[in-house]
Amino acid sequence: MKTKRERFETIAAKRVQKIINDMNSLAKCANKNNYEYNDEDIKKMVKVLKQKIKNLEDFFFQHKNNNKNEFKF
Repeated sequence: MKTKRERFETIAAKRVQKIINDMNSLAKCANKNNYEYNDEDIKKMVKVLKQKIKNLEDFFFQHKNNNKNEFKF
């Protein structure tokens, strides 16, 4: 039986690799011989990806520090 840590490492590694593969695939769209896009398109894509990374980071840290959302004076 795997520990929680071992399960995390296995699943997280696979999911991160999938995201990396998907990002590499998206990068192929940069080929102007095959696709047409403008600076605004790039900014929109990068903005949403950065926001999702920020959300992911926040989510992990919120679960790490359960008191983060606790009200205190």
